[in-house]
Amino acid sequence: MQNKEVQGVTYKSAGVDVEAGYEAVKLMKEHTKRTMIPGVIGGIGSFGGFFEIDTEKYKKPVLVSGTDGVGTKLQIAFMAGRHDTIGIDCVAMCVNDIACHGAEPLYFLDYIGTGVLEPKAAADIVKGVCDGCVEAGCALIGGETAEMPGFYKRGEYDLAGFAAGVVDKDKIINGAKVSEGDVIIGLASSGVHSNGYSLVRKLFFELNDYTINSYFDELGCTLGEELLKPTRIYVKTILKLIETFDIKGIAHITGGGFIENIPRTIPAGLKARVNIGSYPIPAIFNLMQRLGNIKQKEMFNTFNMGIGLVLIVSKENAHEVMSALEAMGERAYMIGAIAKGEGGIELCQD
Repeated sequence: MQNKEVQGVTYKSAGVDVEAGYEAVKLMKEHTKRTMIPGVIGGIGSFGGFFEIDTEKYKKPVLVSGTDGVGTKLQIAFMAGRHDTIGIDCVAMCVNDIACHGAEPLYFLDYIGTGVLEPKAAADIVKGVCDGCVEAGCALIGGETAEMPGFYKRGEYDLAGFAAGVVDKDKIINGAKVSEGDVIIGLASSGVHSNGYSLVRKLFFELNDYTINSYFDELGCTLGEELLKPTRIYVKTILKLIETFDIKGIAHITGGGFIENIPRTIPAGLKARVNIGSYPIPAIFNLMQRLGNIKQKEMFNTFNMGIGLVLIVSKENAHEVMSALEAMGERAYMIGAIAKGEGGIELCQD
């Protein structure tokens, strides 16, 4: 086969506009400045990000790391054409996880993969990432924006992140001290957060003909506004609590809901008994359960059901912890207790 004669092939003609990349980085840097905290060495743009650990503050520092993405919640952002909050979700999914072990998040890295780089959209994404980092008290010290034409549909992208934090070795929270009779406290979520969106999309957009602009009286807003509410970041609440109280276990309620996540912080021979009537379940979950005729256990195995974070504390400390949470502006509920058992979780309605 005779090759066609071609002339003047460039990276841009193959679908990658490096000038757009330069413009995106320029716009991003305006946001990353807000996240710089003590410990950051240098700035954005080097081959690696540098962070110095304060060994005066941490005598036996242990690094705790986590990585996650936003999943198919991204599809809601694409539908709405709104990209300035999805970065908060990405940060929240990572920093909440490491804070569950008592770790203070230090820095964050992000990854954006897209077909055709749109500088304004990329900057909006990073703005959200920076908003999340400021809320968590950590720095955005690097990342990657990959332009891969033909791999993603135009206007779509993927987003993932990585967080690193530090905790003194003797202050690690891992659930080892959890015992029978301990109280389970739940902190309210802002809504669906960032898990279960494959089912969310099926319920609203495949099985029913709703759009992101569909208004629901029971939600008090449009579907798009409800579903794009950012995941709550609980880091500062956790760090403030552990200064005063012995928090025995912490669980971030993400994929797998109550049923998968709460047992992750409970030792063998114990189980969690959760009273599902002990707190108000937000309207979005009741709406989805009704639309899909979904069984209760399936709901609690998929969604956070209005509780984004769970704390396990001794019965003696429970009321003081509740008072402290309320003073911080948290909506907190005593939702259950630890009992003897073969592991897992028992949902009850006392």
